[in-house]
Amino acid sequence: MNEADSAAMQRALELAVDAAAADEIPVGAVVLDPSGAIIAEGRNTREATHDPTGHAEIEALRRAAASVGSWNLQGHTLVVTLEPCVMCAGAILQARIARVVFGAWDDKAGAAGSMYDVLRDRRLPYRAEVVAGVDADAATALLREFFEQRR
Repeated sequence: MNEADSAAMQRALELAVDAAAADEIPVGAVVLDPSGAIIAEGRNTREATHDPTGHAEIEALRRAAASVGSWNLQGHTLVVTLEPCVMCAGAILQARIARVVFGAWDDKAGAAGSMYDVLRDRRLPYRAEVVAGVDADAATALLREFFEQRR
C-alpha cells in the first residue's frame, strides 16, 4: 500500500458515508490512474436507481471508462471500502484493472479472497493484484452501524 492508496481509501470512506445517508449500503469506491490520481468515484446506488448493478465498484468503473474514453483500464487501481462481490470482480477483470485495494472483508459474498478468489483465479485470462484490509476497522464500523440501525 502507498500514500495514494491511503488517500483514496479515505475518499472511498467518505463516499460510503454519503451512501449510508441516502439509505444505501455504505460502500464507496474510487479509481486511480497509473500516476495515483483519482479519476472516478462511485458509491452504492441500488435503492435510488432500482438497478441491481448499482454497486460502488460498477459506478466507479463506468465513470473511469468514460473519463479515459476506453473500457480498458489497464494500469489503474480500484480502491473500495468492501471486498468486491462476484459481479464486481467480473467487471473489474473485464476492465483490466491492475490492482484492487479494499477495506472490509465480506465473508458472505466476497470474491477477492474470502468466499471466492475470482480476482486472482489462475484459470482466468486476466488477474488483478489484491491489497486487502486497508482501513478495515473504519469500513467495518460503517457497515456494522448501518445494519444495526436497521434491525
